[in-house]
Amino acid sequence: MLVITDMKSTKDRILESALKLFSQKGYLGTTTKEIAKEANVAEVTLFRYFTSKENLFVEVIKSQSFLPKLKDLIPKLKQMDYYKALETTAKYYVKLLKKKQNLIHIMLSEMFKYPEEIREIHNKIIQEVHRVFAEYLEYLKTSGEVKKEINSIYASSAYFGMLFSIFLKKELFKKAVNLNEAVHTCIKIFYEGTKKDSA
Repeated sequence: MLVITDMKSTKDRILESALKLFSQKGYLGTTTKEIAKEANVAEVTLFRYFTSKENLFVEVIKSQSFLPKLKDLIPKLKQMDYYKALETTAKYYVKLLKKKQNLIHIMLSEMFKYPEEIREIHNKIIQEVHRVFAEYLEYLKTSGEVKKEINSIYASSAYFGMLFSIFLKKELFKKAVNLNEAVHTCIKIFYEGTKKDSA
């Protein structure tokens, strides 16, 4: 039992060290030797948990995804007023983006140099976030909250796309943006555009 705990903490330590170095130096500029040293483990131990640097980077991306939080939120969102649910989703999404902004910055600059497998997995994770939120929108269609003619996948993609573009402008491009006002404008536009009109 103690061994399992030690193994888990070692894996977590490697992931944390990888996240730190990838966020500072990027995928291309970081070596597994550096990650192992940062995690205070032998490089052979790192490869015991992650078969390659590519595999380790994929696990870091997955661990930093909004997907687990969104899945956890969905049952709570279904109990909320629609506008409040959009506010809640936006709050947690933007909070996560701010937390991992260094990694996002480096990934955006390196993305087209990554192996195809990494790009595909990254895209699948984003698509899964959109799909999960689209299912929530479909649920709201059945309850009469959202217009039936709205394509839920496109709407979900548009919602997160708007929020992401605001984040990029404010945090990465350092433009003069009132983040709170911009996010609430985005929410209002999406809400007014998707909410079913009262009969």
